[in-house]
Amino acid sequence: MLDDKKLKRLNHLAKLKREEKITKDDLEELNALRKEYLENFRSSFRSQIENATVIDPEGNDVTPQKVKDIQKRRRNN
Repeated sequence: MLDDKKLKRLNHLAKLKREEKITKDDLEELNALRKEYLENFRSSFRSQIENATVIDPEGNDVTPQKVKDIQKRRRNN
């Protein structure tokens, strides 16, 4: 995740853009920060999904096979 300083800067630049008071340099910075934020978010979300185990109400493991395969590959590396 982005540190607090970068997240505050991202929010500030987004506000400037909404208010149509953003410069070209600020817009480039905003795009770079958004890209970094999304990469971190996707990586974190993917990790959560790949480490999840799904158990139905009867106690059976119903984790999708695709996720089980990823988990198995990670254990073998």
